Amino acid sequence: MIAKVIVDISASEIDRVFDYIAIDDAVRGSRVLVPFGNRSIEGYVIDFAESSDVPPEKLKSIQSVLDDRPIVSEEFLALCDYMTARFHLRKIDVFRLFLPSKMRGGRIKSLEKTIVYVDPEYREIDPALFIKKSARSQLEVFQYLLDNECAEQSKLNAEFSAAAVRNLIARGVFAARRETVLRTPYKNIVQKDNTVVLTDEQRSAVDTVLTSDRPTLLFGVTGSGKTEVYLHCIDETLKSGKTAIMLVPEISLTPQVMRIFRSRFGDDVALLHSGLGDGERFDEWRRLLTGQARVAVGARSAIFAPLDNVGLIVIDEEHDTSYISESNPRYITREIAFFRAKYNGAKVVMGSATPSVESYYAAQNGEYALARLPNRVNKRKMPNIQTVNMCNEVKYGNSGVFSASLVTALDECLKSGGQAILFLNRRGYSSYVMCKKCGYVAKCEDCDVSLVYHKEEDLLKCHYCQRRYAMLDLCPQCKSPHIKQGFVGTERIVEQVNALFPSARVIRMDNDTTRTKDAHLKLLGEFASGKADVLVGTQMVAKGHDFANVTLVGIIDADMSLHFSDFRAVERTFQLITQVAGRAGREQKPGKVILQTYTPAHYVYKFATAYDYQGFYDKEINLLQATGFPPFTDILRVLISCENEQTALAATKFAVDEIRKLAAENSEKFVYFNAMRSPKKRIQTKYRMQALMRIVPNADDVRAAVYAIADRTAELYPQVACFTEINPNDLS
Repeated sequence: MIAKVIVDISASEIDRVFDYIAIDDAVRGSRVLVPFGNRSIEGYVIDFAESSDVPPEKLKSIQSVLDDRPIVSEEFLALCDYMTARFHLRKIDVFRLFLPSKMRGGRIKSLEKTIVYVDPEYREIDPALFIKKSARSQLEVFQYLLDNECAEQSKLNAEFSAAAVRNLIARGVFAARRETVLRTPYKNIVQKDNTVVLTDEQRSAVDTVLTSDRPTLLFGVTGSGKTEVYLHCIDETLKSGKTAIMLVPEISLTPQVMRIFRSRFGDDVALLHSGLGDGERFDEWRRLLTGQARVAVGARSAIFAPLDNVGLIVIDEEHDTSYISESNPRYITREIAFFRAKYNGAKVVMGSATPSVESYYAAQNGEYALARLPNRVNKRKMPNIQTVNMCNEVKYGNSGVFSASLVTALDECLKSGGQAILFLNRRGYSSYVMCKKCGYVAKCEDCDVSLVYHKEEDLLKCHYCQRRYAMLDLCPQCKSPHIKQGFVGTERIVEQVNALFPSARVIRMDNDTTRTKDAHLKLLGEFASGKADVLVGTQMVAKGHDFANVTLVGIIDADMSLHFSDFRAVERTFQLITQVAGRAGREQKPGKVILQTYTPAHYVYKFATAYDYQGFYDKEINLLQATGFPPFTDILRVLISCENEQTALAATKFAVDEIRKLAAENSEKFVYFNAMRSPKKRIQTKYRMQALMRIVPNADDVRAAVYAIADRTAELYPQVACFTEINPNDLS
């Protein structure tokens, strides 16, 4: 029997099936060790055949099966075929999504520890008969185990005496066994489950989700109780003998979600996200694979949870851009969810207070079912949003970051014992540094982007390749000492809050302060427990968090996301304003929002301050239809990068010429086609070019033809990296 194997090498020329002589333990989905060239390498059995085109004398045998069960299910084998065709991915890159990365190469395995207990023969005997009075450590550890049944030997060694423990084991007083110990993330996060009676609106939403034969869009204002709807739907799913997946957009939300889910479902819940320790992630993945856990909670990657018989998939904050993978392997989480739901006959619910325009359009056209939660559960009003024209602030002599209105509101909030969130979606101290004399701007040597100043470390950093540079004292071009700092970041906001309110306790939450393990949990825990008065943060503080004492939200620079050269810029601005505003006034105290802008007349602020999603949607969908953007088209991008600029240009010209021929033959399916340098012209030493197309929806033949052109380009120009994307979030 011949086994068809995909080997674990991510290279286009090896992205094909290799034949090996099968061994008895190998089945479809097995991870195996095979000879490849002059080394042994891991691979995955995807099928079997009776014969091979490879001459018998050249066929090699699988060396061994690496796991006690197949780790790629029949569902995931089918999902791999779908993803390679839909997103133009290499098969091995898809397989790598299906299991913890450190599991490859045997870098992480189950953790076993020695458990020690008193031998039953000695439990009822007076210890004076076999332990001398002078052997105090032996007496203490013996008594401890009598009281506690058993304990890890390492713990006993640390708390008592390793010599005493070894002596008692050697004499047969203690017995020992090896046990697999689970590394459980956030194991100390527990809370009592509160029985909640659903409102009529929530009950109607649950019924819609569970009875619809289509995906459901749950459109609920912030604080409307969407999480409780998810919990009831999951509870019903588990009762029916099926499993469930719960996705959240930010790693920072997972501790809060885990606290709620563990209180409701206990050990049935497992957590999957990139912020876990390697051992924790492996053990949680293993619990899902073996059926010990039936609910997977996590960020984007949890959509690949190894669950059988999936009955429900929840995508919370479905509009969030983090659900689209922007690096290889590129994929759209929602589409993976739809595939898994169709394969398993499962339900999908996508929740948001600000649904993506594409999702709401699909709901309006009957592609999705629509469930609404128009009111907050506690009947509290949505917080009032006050718009401040920062141009007037400058006119009246205030050139600072904070308007007079925000300073006054922050002062009142702190004096009344409330808490405040200050939102700015820009980390660091200043977004660039520039010479005021000659105009020189400090840029990364490897990337065509400005360096960001981080004052705490007194360094300039590239946020794309992570290179670091010393801060400038003098301009390197004209030697002028007059260095200007650009737009403020979260570091400077903290500095200015401390200057204005010296007694205020301030926490900063951004990518710089949350790099260490469990940093999200620590920072949010401190704020929730009242150990801080002000939380300054980027978009990770904007959604999903429920702080009872937050009465003020300050949006420092509402324009920041508005002026990107991206057709979704206005939509993202509306979403961010609504989401961060929803953090205020969630419990008994009323909330207030100060929104600072230099363009108050822009239509997005009229709709956002009135919480008028329908009005915003009506205007936006008309603009998208008139300009030919999604959901009325699909965007295809071919992105070419290379360290040699001329090679990148040559490869791009070849691809563009081929696509132009394709467009001429399928003119009715092409709405737009152009080629250009990418807005970020160089990243990590590589020059970047792109071809952009907008084609009619579901033109699968055109999409496949573009993918084939990209493959030919990569073959002709092997020095070039050639990626394709469908409906990407970021076109820079």
